Formats: sequence, structure tokens, C-alpha cells
Amino acid sequence: METTLVVMAAGMGSRFGGLKQIEPVGFRGESIADYSIYDAKKAGFTKVVFVIKREIEDVFREKVYGRIAKQIDAEIAFQELSDIPAGFGYDGRTKPWGTGQAILCCKNAIIGNFSVVNADDFYGYGAFKQMRTFLSAPENAPDTARYCMAGYRLDMTLTENGTVARGICVADGDGCLTKIEELTKIRPMDGVIVNAEGDPPYRKLAPDAIASMNAWGFTRRVFDDLENGFVDFLRANKDDSKAEYYLSYAVGEMLKQKICAVKVLPCGERWYGFTYREDLATVKAALREMINEGKYPEDLWNGA
Repeated sequence: METTLVVMAAGMGSRFGGLKQIEPVGFRGESIADYSIYDAKKAGFTKVVFVIKREIEDVFREKVYGRIAKQIDAEIAFQELSDIPAGFGYDGRTKPWGTGQAILCCKNAIIGNFSVVNADDFYGYGAFKQMRTFLSAPENAPDTARYCMAGYRLDMTLTENGTVARGICVADGDGCLTKIEELTKIRPMDGVIVNAEGDPPYRKLAPDAIASMNAWGFTRRVFDDLENGFVDFLRANKDDSKAEYYLSYAVGEMLKQKICAVKVLPCGERWYGFTYREDLATVKAALREMINEGKYPEDLWNGA
């Protein structure tokens, strides 16, 4: 079965202070997305679709896309502020509508089942292998509402340089997702993990809590449900010019309506990424260690 990897690369990196999706981290100037696509291709994915803002097209083609397109079938989809259902406006809004809308923007570029990841997160080969295996199973045909999510241990997804936003997930006895709670100020503090929202004492979180890092696997059926959910979202938030239709929110609404099933795929990998500029050195050091261990060639696309 043909499977596509969607790489969401439209963010502007306000806390990082630059375009994280093109930041070089490898010995030959590779971005984190290069490593994700390398792992995905190795796992059996056959195409990659980048979702970007039109304003960064030139630099993205130069720094990332041109290199990737030589290695795998690749396409660019644009996330536009104006790409919304008829009957809705966007007066006062200055940026697109979030990751849920980003997936809708690449609908025409996808045939068959697909996975979604962030351009600035390192997921590890194991996550892509599990998602590819799930999406290729006969029972997960494109017309079924059977999805998956790579679930990471929360303590494997943190940074020492500030707070992070994570979707904290709950799974049932069959390993299926039942709930996602978006927490936006998670950080290690005094030997424990807390969500530092509001005033102390802060809520403590379990180190082994399931964290969503926006690594999802979907069948094409999801586009219908995302479109319906986007309409509901726009109606409910017509007066909020900053509201965002997050992918995790959209999936959470589908779960509430009992119109899909999401299998949580436990991932033993350590997440790496850079929310903050200070995280960059950690990511580079981790990748160099993996290269020294033989997990990746030094020259990613031309190595042995």
C-alpha cells in the first residue's frame, strides 16, 4: 500500500527565533526533517508532502525541498489563511488556522493512508516503522476510521530550557486513545514534572504519562471528519481571531463523537527538538552521538 508522510513545516518558530524547519543540525547541513524522511523512507513510506506557508517557499525549496526531492517523491502544499469553507471570513486574523487546517490543505496531494509529523521534531525510526506497519494492515483500509498515534513517555519529551506544550493522552485496556488533554506549560521542576499554569502549587504529572508529539497515522477517511469539524470550529470561534484548529483537538472531538478509533503505538524512542534556541546544541549533540553509533551515516543522503 502506498503511504505518504506529511511534514508540517508552516510554523514560524516565535520562541526559537527563526525558521526551525530549515535549521541545519547534521554534518552536511541536514535539517531534522531530513532525518524524519530518511527514517520514514527506510520504514517503507513512498512519498512526502510538505505543508508550508507561501512566504517561505523560496528559502524552503533552496534549503530543504531541493535535497529531499532527489531522494523520494515529494510535493509542497501551501497553508493559506483564505483556505476555509464558504460562508466564513477571516477579518482581523493574520495567520492560518492551525494544524488541523494544515492537513486539509494537502488533501489533493495524498493517495491512500498517510502519517503526519512536525518538521522540527525528531521521532526516531521506531515510530515510523510502527506507523507504517499499522497503515499497511488490510483492516485499516482508506475508507475506515481507524487511526494511530505514536505515544512517547512524557519524561522523554522535555527540555531544560523552558516549558513545552504536550497533549497528555489516556488509553483504554486495548491501547486505544480515549482522551487528549492539551497542557501548555510542562516542565521539570525540583525533581518532578509539573504543568506550570496558573499559580502554585502546580499540577504534577507522571513521568510515564503518554505524550502526543503530533505523530499520527490516518486513513483518507479522516479528511471528511476534519472538514466537518473545521466547520463546527469556525462557527464556535467566529469572534476569536486567534483561535486555532489543532489536529489534536480535532481528533479529540472525533473521539467524543465516537466516529473513530485511535491506536496508541508505544514508542520507546527519545524525542528531540528545539522549542528554544538553547535546545539546538542538545539536538546536534544527540544526532552526532547517533551518527557515531552507526544509526545514521555522517552524510545522510550519500552515506553508505
